[in-house]
Amino acid sequence: MYGVVTRNPEDLEWPEFDRGFFEVKDVSGRQEEPLESAVNMVSCFADNAAADAEPDLVPVDGDGNRATREQPYFDWAYICPTDPNYRAGLLEIVEDCAAANGDVRLDDVGFPRGEYCRCSRCEEAFAENTYDEWGEWRASVITAFVADAASRVPGRTYLTLHPDPYPGHLRERAGIDLPALADHVDEFVIPLYDTHYGTTYWLETIARGFESALETPFSIELYAVDVGVEELIHATEVAAAYGEGVLFGYDAGNARAAIRRMRADEREGVSHGEPS
Repeated sequence: MYGVVTRNPEDLEWPEFDRGFFEVKDVSGRQEEPLESAVNMVSCFADNAAADAEPDLVPVDGDGNRATREQPYFDWAYICPTDPNYRAGLLEIVEDCAAANGDVRLDDVGFPRGEYCRCSRCEEAFAENTYDEWGEWRASVITAFVADAASRVPGRTYLTLHPDPYPGHLRERAGIDLPALADHVDEFVIPLYDTHYGTTYWLETIARGFESALETPFSIELYAVDVGVEELIHATEVAAAYGEGVLFGYDAGNARAAIRRMRADEREGVSHGEPS
């Protein structure tokens, strides 16, 4: 199964793609109307516009460092997952997406990193909860949000994961408790992005790690922008050995060329592997 991840509705019409994912809300805060013809995607706790408009929404660590693009490691600004008004707004967007198409994908779910968040709202919520350990409480916050969102999705709920399958890392980093989320998620999506794919051993290592870590089905998302067709084909062959499907991000034309080449080679009996 091949799919496309796009901001362009016209990309969804191409027959080479079995599934289409359309960004309704992205990390910039930009929003589009959900489409009936796509799995609509919502960037949940990454939102540059909301962070600029309401700085109090931005998570802080114990030293007061805000999780914005000005800090190391962050390519966008984050929003604290405990803010009730922001969460309510996200759930409304999820409902709108589900009304257009029964399947919905949740992106950018979780806390920014392990040291976040230490805002007064999080400190008070932790003090009032029944968990003794900070990490347990963080995971409960994220699991509750995903459960609330999934309850509004009549079809398949997709959830994007940070590409780190090492045991405990996602829980420590973002509050992502994989066994708990498995009750609410129908399919995970693992973005394994590179701008060249000159080597793919790392891709296989990460994919195999998730194969061991997950009982829930998962797909692998590859980056298709300015990647050579031969390199993209090779990455696709590796990813397809592990995921339920392979998705291509943000260059439908390049992805389409790779898929057509692979299907033509299959008809002609061409192998990209070593001769036996």
